[in-house]
Amino acid sequence: MEKHCIKCKKLKEHHGNGYCFNCYRKYSWKQKLKTCKRCKREKPMHAKGFCASCYNFVFHIEQAKAWNYKNRHDLDIKVYQRITKNCVVCGFDKVVELHHLDHNPKNNSEINLIGLCPNHHKMIHRFKYREEILGLLEKKGFKRPEDPKLAFTLED
Repeated sequence: MEKHCIKCKKLKEHHGNGYCFNCYRKYSWKQKLKTCKRCKREKPMHAKGFCASCYNFVFHIEQAKAWNYKNRHDLDIKVYQRITKNCVVCGFDKVVELHHLDHNPKNNSEINLIGLCPNHHKMIHRFKYREEILGLLEKKGFKRPEDPKLAFTLED
């Protein structure tokens, strides 16, 4: 049955209280608030006792990561997982970050990408330890990137 909505005045199918479906959801319907199992905040429930953000975190984290890898680095999830399986310096496999050897985030060729644990990733970005980490990578067969910022001597 079509009627004029009391809010938007459009001739639409009647939903309830004189509103069309969109206006009913916007102005009349109130979601019940419950305490989320994970974050313990009182929010509208999405599913399985979780609010929407916690539900996505618990059940869809891998899909979110896959989308981020594709969007930010234009990498397939399988390629990213293979590259970041373990740290190429120490073999650590719990938390591994993606590093661009030439420090160019737009160069996403597989030979330019390596996986590093947070310690070695931080070290390669610090001048004090960069030479040490680059030497270790060179011994393991990785091509040393040209770094004009390092091509200087202190003996002047």
